[in-house]
Amino acid sequence: MAFLQVNVYSNVLQMEVMVNVILPQTTHKKIGTESTGVTEDVTVLYLLHGMGGNHSVWERRTSIERYVAEYQMAVVMPSTDLGFYTDTTYDMNYWTFVSEELPTIVHELFPQITYKREKTFAAGLSMGGYGALKLGLAKPENFAAVASLSGAVVLTDVESLLSIRNEAYWQGIFGPLDRVQGSKNDPLYLLEKLVDSKKIAPRFFLACGTEDDLYPASQYMVHQLEQKNLAVTFEDGPGKHDWVFWDTWIKRVLEWFNEKHD
Repeated sequence: MAFLQVNVYSNVLQMEVMVNVILPQTTHKKIGTESTGVTEDVTVLYLLHGMGGNHSVWERRTSIERYVAEYQMAVVMPSTDLGFYTDTTYDMNYWTFVSEELPTIVHELFPQITYKREKTFAAGLSMGGYGALKLGLAKPENFAAVASLSGAVVLTDVESLLSIRNEAYWQGIFGPLDRVQGSKNDPLYLLEKLVDSKKIAPRFFLACGTEDDLYPASQYMVHQLEQKNLAVTFEDGPGKHDWVFWDTWIKRVLEWFNEKHD
């Protein structure tokens, strides 16, 4: 596998942005890391970081490059700062960047990466789990499946939000906190819109550690998806909100993406 550190200009954000990319490459080694290259129609995973992370954190904290080699997948890991995958009130449109501009940039720079929905996936942890779920709900035509690990997928508990960052931060992201529910940034609202649209929904995978404070949020979101008769898989296991859990479960996510589903 090839690992590329890419500095691109975002017209949406009007700034330079770092994106790390893993690409299939044919290699012949004696230490057990051989891989097979793919030169066209390469399956792609958009892999999103959480709060406090950036484009480098998945590569640094997990063995994602080694895990993905057997699947011949490309992995695109953008940096979105603390923007919560949202078009913020302070005029930094991270949602538009990730959901619209980034795929365009990726296809321009890496023409071997697929355009096909059935070979395009998204995943993320914590804040990135919210972002991945949001991509699946709001852009169902672009993704075959999305996965949220320990995702911050329910935004209605204001006290929980304020325990993480102060109110000024959240208002900068979402605007007044009493207006988040039912807005375009509320996953439950996006779920209703998706069902009403009659669009084909992606498959959803949620996983969370049983010792994680966000465990109830994942359970609740799974229940809501099930109530709408959408294809959702929920798996859990011992673990906290940490890289021990995410390094283990990103392997399961890759496996699940590549399973055959009816």
